[in-house]
Amino acid sequence: MRVLIIEDETPAVRNLRSLLRTLEPLAEIAGITDSVASSIGWLKGNETPDLIFMDIHLADGDAFLIFEQTTVSSPVIFTTAYDRYALEAFRVNSIDYLLKPVQADDLKRALDKLKRLTHLELETYLHRTHQGMVQKNQLKNFLVPVRDKILPLSVADIAYCHTAGEKVSAYTFDGRVYPLDMSLDIIGTRLPEEDFFRANRQFVVARRAIADMAVWYGNRLSINLTVTVPERIIVSKTRVSLLKRWLAGT
Repeated sequence: MRVLIIEDETPAVRNLRSLLRTLEPLAEIAGITDSVASSIGWLKGNETPDLIFMDIHLADGDAFLIFEQTTVSSPVIFTTAYDRYALEAFRVNSIDYLLKPVQADDLKRALDKLKRLTHLELETYLHRTHQGMVQKNQLKNFLVPVRDKILPLSVADIAYCHTAGEKVSAYTFDGRVYPLDMSLDIIGTRLPEEDFFRANRQFVVARRAIADMAVWYGNRLSINLTVTVPERIIVSKTRVSLLKRWLAGT
């Protein structure tokens, strides 16, 4: 069994390798990557591994971005310190979802689960999750929890999305605020590119929410919206040209 480990924490890599040597001594570590970019490069340039261990929170973004930018045809066991990503994990090629530090019993259970799947069952499972990835890129609504209910939030109603720490929220044109159960990186890939722009690490803004822009220090721009925002929206110098092309529709 050829294994790819996607993990940016050295102790976590050492722990996984040690556990695999004990539980699956014939497993070959085919590669170790530590970022979204390097993982995409590895998957495009190497033979498909039999299994991927994937940390979710990587230095250059959430690992779910890997699924957006290349085909992942291997089963995945997610490893993370956060349990809030579980729903998103099971929308993709997830066999199991293990919390760090990964324990031997949990890893054995996940490996046993993989072994129980026949070749046909595994192919069917991966096809289904791939189709789910394609379909969810066409979202017109987010499902958001509101007290004891789950409500559909139309993408057309969203003025901007904002992240503060681990909390991500959608703000509507009429002043409502809804929590979202995915990162801003993932949200940015779910919203139509012609209507929403990733301004910086904190904000994704809707085109029709933009009132105007002002020149900011260091050749940056400040975006002013038609609705109230919790902090100033500053676009870096490197993204100013992207913003202008987006607004011009080119």
